[in-house]
Amino acid sequence: MLLKTQGIILRTVKYGETSLIVDAYTADKGRQSYIVNSVRSQKAKIKQSVVAVGSFVDLVVYHRDTKDVNRIKEVKPAYVYKSIPFDVIKGTVALFMSELLGKTVKESEENPMLFDFIVNSFVALDEAERVALFPLVFSVVLVQHLGFSPGNEWTEQTPYFDIREGLFVDFEPHLLYMNASQSRWFYYLLSADVANMDEIAIPKQERRGILDGVLDYYKHHVDNFKELNSHMILRSVLS
Repeated sequence: MLLKTQGIILRTVKYGETSLIVDAYTADKGRQSYIVNSVRSQKAKIKQSVVAVGSFVDLVVYHRDTKDVNRIKEVKPAYVYKSIPFDVIKGTVALFMSELLGKTVKESEENPMLFDFIVNSFVALDEAERVALFPLVFSVVLVQHLGFSPGNEWTEQTPYFDIREGLFVDFEPHLLYMNASQSRWFYYLLSADVANMDEIAIPKQERRGILDGVLDYYKHHVDNFKELNSHMILRSVLS
């Protein structure tokens, strides 16, 4: 059947001499893989930049739930980024966000809250004046949408976050934990908003430690979660 939907491009892989397979998180069918024919040829009707990683697009696809890879009939920008393609730092942050989503969002079913969060995050990144906190806030808030938030609340009596158990505890449990300052910021960021990051002031060294802890948290709570290729590049760009 023909399906009209919207999606964020998470990953692209060359297919044949001129085509691409793209992974997209869509509004109607969750995560899907699609073939885009002849997009890498000189006479391509669809420009490769339209399906670049992180792009927010309108899609018309031939869709069957029984197929692992469907085919795109039409694709065009749903939102044209004004700064991400031209700003090295924003581009790196967008790559980090896309890679993190690609390694964590697996379900091929509708999730309007998650879709809206993803789209709003990319648009907010495009419009943001300062982006140093963006990877951290996005990573922490995404935890909420993926359903493995901490099992309890931070308090002065439980000031350490046990990454392995997903709990705030009253002692330094083992090597996999956030210290008291990182834990408090982590708890605060769980209810943050990517659109209001200018109101948050976390020291640079704290940001790095918290982000490393959050990625360790993903490793222990997302099946087959692997190292992000963009993480170290991101750290160098934002340093």
